[in-house]
Formats: sequence, C-alpha cells, structure tokens
Amino acid sequence: MRVRGRKLLMVSALALAALWGSDAATPWSRKLAGGEKVLHALNRLAFGPRPGDVERVRRMGLDRWIEGQLDPSKLQENPVLAGRLAPLDSVRMTMGEMAAKYPPRRLIRAEAGERPSERVTPGRGSEERREELKKVAPQLLVTSDLMQNKLYRAVYSERQLEEVLVDFWFNHFNVYLNKGQVRRLTASYERDAIRPFVLGKFKDMLRATAEHPAMLFYLDNWRSVDPAAAERLRANALGEGPQALRRVRGLNENYGRELLELHTLGADGGYTQKDVVEVARCFTGWTIGAPLTDPKFQFAARLHDKGEKFVLGHKIPAGGGMEDGLKVLDILAAHPSTAKFLSRKLAQRFVADDPPPALVDRMAATYLKTGGDLREVMRTMIHSREFFSVGAYRAKVKSPLEMVVSAVRALDASVQSALPLSKAIDELGQPLYRKEEPTGYRDTAGEWVNTAGLLARMNFSLQLAGGRLRGTGVAQDGSSVADPRQASLRLLHEEPSPALLAALEKSLEGKPATPAMVAGLILGSPEFQRR
Repeated sequence: MRVRGRKLLMVSALALAALWGSDAATPWSRKLAGGEKVLHALNRLAFGPRPGDVERVRRMGLDRWIEGQLDPSKLQENPVLAGRLAPLDSVRMTMGEMAAKYPPRRLIRAEAGERPSERVTPGRGSEERREELKKVAPQLLVTSDLMQNKLYRAVYSERQLEEVLVDFWFNHFNVYLNKGQVRRLTASYERDAIRPFVLGKFKDMLRATAEHPAMLFYLDNWRSVDPAAAERLRANALGEGPQALRRVRGLNENYGRELLELHTLGADGGYTQKDVVEVARCFTGWTIGAPLTDPKFQFAARLHDKGEKFVLGHKIPAGGGMEDGLKVLDILAAHPSTAKFLSRKLAQRFVADDPPPALVDRMAATYLKTGGDLREVMRTMIHSREFFSVGAYRAKVKSPLEMVVSAVRALDASVQSALPLSKAIDELGQPLYRKEEPTGYRDTAGEWVNTAGLLARMNFSLQLAGGRLRGTGVAQDGSSVADPRQASLRLLHEEPSPALLAALEKSLEGKPATPAMVAGLILGSPEFQRR
C-alpha cells in the first residue's frame, strides 16, 4: 500500500508539474473582470478565501472590504480566534514576565531547531498537547505558543491584511529565534515592534525595531561600544582574568550594515562602507538593561562614541548621545532610496516577482509625500491599474506558509492544534521564525519552486484533504465532491483550465475518485498554489 501511495504521489506530481510556467508577456494594462478582482484581492490581501468569502465580498462591495482591511481596528474579530489564542499565555507576557517564568538556562537547554510537535504524543486538541508539553519540555512552550499564535491568526482572523503585513514586516526586520535569548524576546518583538506599525508610519516601526532587545541581541548591537570605552573596559578587566577580558566589547558593525542594506536604503541605495562605520558609531551605547531578568532598551551614555560623525553627507556634531542614532533613523526613513526600496519590496510581495517600475515609482512618491505612511503606500498600490491587471493575476507562487494556511482555509478545516501545521511548513522549507540570515525569506518563485518542493506540497495536500493531519479536522459531510470540475470550482472559485482537468484525469486513471483524493490533487496543483 505504501509503494502504491508513493507511485500515486509521483504520478500526480509529474502530471500537475507540467502546468508550471508563465507567459512571456505581462499585460499590466488589461483589467481583470469583476469576479476575478474579488478572488485576486482575497488571494493577495488575505491568506486565500474560505468557502463563502468570494460571495460575501461581492455582496458588501470590494472597495468596502478593502477599506475595512486597511483599517482593521474597526473590524469585528472572529470569536473562534479568541478561543484558540486564550491558552497561549506566553505570547501576551512582557519580557520581564517571560524572563521570570522561562529563565535563560531553561531555554538554552532546548535543542536548537527542535520542533515542539515532535516532543509530544498525538492528542485530541491543543489543551492536551499543551499540558503534556509543560511536563516534557516546558521551555519549548515559548516556541510552541509563538508559532500557534501566528497560524491561528492567519487561519481565523478577519483582519487578514494585517496578518499578511505582520508576516511581511517581520520577515523584513527578521530576527532568528534560535540565537540565544532571542527565543524569549520574539513574541514581544512581533507584538510590540512590528504589529502596531504595519499600517502606520515606517519611521515608528524602524525605531521600535532598533530599540527592541530582540534586534539588539540578534545583530549584537547591545555589545557595540565606543572603541575608547572598550579600551577603558579592557584596562579595568586586566586584573579579573581571561573570563572578564572575553566580555570586553568594541565597535560592532552588524546592525549598521543591515540597517542600511536590508532595513532602509537597499544594497544599491548609495551608501558606502564608511557610512556603515559611521552609523555603527552612532548606535554605540544602544544596549539592553537587565538582559537576564527584565530585558529593556537602555542607552548607556558612558559607552557611546561622542565624536563627530558623517552619515550620507549629513554632519552629526560631536558631543551627542542617544540622539545620534535617532538622527540616523530620521535620515534613513526620509531618504528617497528607502522609499524606492520599500515600495519595490511591497510590490514584489503583492503584485509580481518583477513589479512594474512605474507602479514602484508611484508608491515611492506616496511614501515621500506622506512621510512614510504605509497605509497610504498600500492604498496607492491596491488601487493601481497594475494590481488589478491580468499581468498580476495568479502571477505569484505561494510560500509554504501561504500554501498551508490557504489550503486549510479553502477546506474550511477546523484547527485544534496548529503544531502539525507548523511542522508541515518547516518540512516545506520555511521554518517559522527560524531564518538564520537577516535577509529573511525571499518573496519570489525561485525560493520555492523545485521538484522536491512540489512533491512535498502534493504530499501535504493529500494528507490534509484526507483528514490525516493531526490537530486539523476536515469536514466529510458531503460538501466535497468527487467530480474534478465541480471540486475545482469549489476550491479555486473559478472555472478550471482544460490543462488542469486533463492532468487530474491522468492522475486519477484506474483509481477511485474520492472527494478527498480529488481535493488533495487540486490543492497540490500549481493552479491552487499560485496566488
């Protein structure tokens, strides 16, 4: 039976893989039809439609739905979500509370990269799994709560655009969960430094991330001090032995470099290595107070380089303090290269892997005109002719996170424990919160489209649709259908292409076409995995 299952999986994947490919032309000027616009919005501004969503948005009006997503505080939240989030107490803790309940040594003992779902036996729901995890490995609840919080919000929240943007901006300002104490700081980082600002002013999010202990620890800026201060520290430590000398710090350029290259200007933004050093000098003394017991941002004036500095042609006078770093953030947030870099990244995420330059220019102009108002930049993009064009329609490939969440939403599945979903995303190549490099995950098809990835996606789709994924229930009440065309209409919300129907027919040759099998094949097809 196992051999037969593998053969089916291979035949299905090969049959459907032939559908991958893209047209050479990119018709940005051709408008989408009304029904396509609604589906396109749900696939780009949300994690895909649930049953009934397309009709609901049509009835209320697409423009009204979009404006609601751009102002999520006014949306009534899904009551199911509150119930799912209630047990996840660690994601609501302050960093001090986290340090008290989960001391560093308990977290450090956790094996790097260990998946919480592998440490517990199958259970009927999240409560049973949580109680067992408390006994087996309590320190891993920090990771477990974090991942489940993200997935429950993505699956159930009515504020879909906000959840998509939280994922986008966390990836932009990436920190790596498995780097020492970052594990217990990440929940606060996402909650306090990312989420409140995704539709606000970019400069506010830039400062919030710069000051957060998770970023300070991840890129080592908490250990960056004025070289002269480092010499004083070294002299004072001489009599304390080698251990004390190892704790002596100096100038660290990590944050300065990533601030310029990844967070603001971009690699081609016009800065030099000299600018990197000068920026690093401006952020000396930005550190963490009480890092083991109550981590908080702290500016240590005695560790700051008070000399004169020049950043991107701007003179920062000698004698300054914390305001040196704040001036740098202001310079960068208002820079035209930042406007262009951020606008292109947003357009790449929401429009196309290679977004039209004219659209990027208009978004950048809005950014500069509004002082970096991200809500207005998004509004410019969403209401552009390019966003609702034939060229953008299904032009993006879903990341593993998007693929898994959209499949759960498409089946209207009930998620009682999101840990198996996080494990599936891990196996598809996108471990949540575990991208080690500060670049974050790339948002282009080349990151995800390969033979192994396609097979893994097909395997997940068949598991999910067949009700074989622990913690997630798929209704088998007759609402699913075995007819490939009817099933495609239900899951894709549009008429399937002749090529897809032919591929499904080939995959099902000589096999019983059960609703679960047909649904799994459709979810594993390129037509579903494009958004």
